[in-house]
Amino acid sequence: MRLRSGTILLLVLLLTVLPLALPSPAGQEEPFSGADARAEALITRLRPDYTPWFRPLWEPPSGEIESLLFALQASLGAGLIGYYLGFARGRNLSAGGTRERVHD
Repeated sequence: MRLRSGTILLLVLLLTVLPLALPSPAGQEEPFSGADARAEALITRLRPDYTPWFRPLWEPPSGEIESLLFALQASLGAGLIGYYLGFARGRNLSAGGTRERVHD
């Protein structure tokens, strides 16, 4: 069992680190640019005279703040999902559900 856990951990580490170590495709300036930036560039190239229908109410002062807000939103969403799953499991256990563990 210990060997299997070590193998799985090694595979997870490789799958995490390997994509970061590989070189980015040729001609790509920002490897982690979002879909919004790509869409804006494409629209500007296809229709240079295009004007947006509306402007954002507030724009973050920097890309770092924007990334921080995105990460905060993702963590809050993950926290809510985790809370609900734990709550539902606890409710199931208190209602007389079985607590069985399946071993390999």
